[in-house]
Amino acid sequence: MGAVPVIETERLRLRPIWEGDLLAWSAVTADPDVARHIGGAPLSREETWRRLLATTGAWAVSGFGYWAAEMRGGDGRMVGHVGFADFKRDIDPPIDGRPEMGWVFAPEAHGKGLASEAVAAGLRWADETLRAPEITAVIEPANAPSIRVAEKAGFAQRETGTYRGAPILVFRRFTSF
Repeated sequence: MGAVPVIETERLRLRPIWEGDLLAWSAVTADPDVARHIGGAPLSREETWRRLLATTGAWAVSGFGYWAAEMRGGDGRMVGHVGFADFKRDIDPPIDGRPEMGWVFAPEAHGKGLASEAVAAGLRWADETLRAPEITAVIEPANAPSIRVAEKAGFAQRETGTYRGAPILVFRRFTSF
C-alpha cells in the first residue's frame, strides 16, 4: 500500500493521522461518555497514542487502516477517527480475515450526521479498492447512535457476541463482488 488516500466529502476531509492529532484526540478518548463505548474506561495519552499508531500501521500491514476526520475549511483539528482494520480480536463469533469498520467522533461532532458521512465515504473507498465481500463492525449494545450509523450504512446485526467477557453486537455488510 502506498500513501494513505485522502477523501473529501461535503463537510469532511479524511486524511492520514498525524502526530499533531494526539493532543485533541487524547481529550476525546479521555471523555467518559466516549470511552464507555470504546473499551469502557477513559484512555490515557499513551493509550490513545498506541491506538492511533495501531490503526495507522494497519495501512502498511493490511492495505487499509484508519483516517483522521477533520472539518473541511476548519482548523485541521481531528474531530473523528474512521476506517478499517483486522484487529485479530478474541471475539466470539470470530471475525478474523475480514475488514472491520470502526468510527469514533468527538462529542461536539455528535448528532450532526458527520459519522454517517465519514462511514459512507469510507465504504465507497472500500467497495472500489478492497472489494471485500463482507465488512464487519462491532458495537457496544448501549451505543444506539453508532447502531443507527451502521444500519444507515447498510450493516445489519447478525449476531450477539462476546468480547472480553462482555456482550457485543456483530454487524455485517455484504456486497456482491
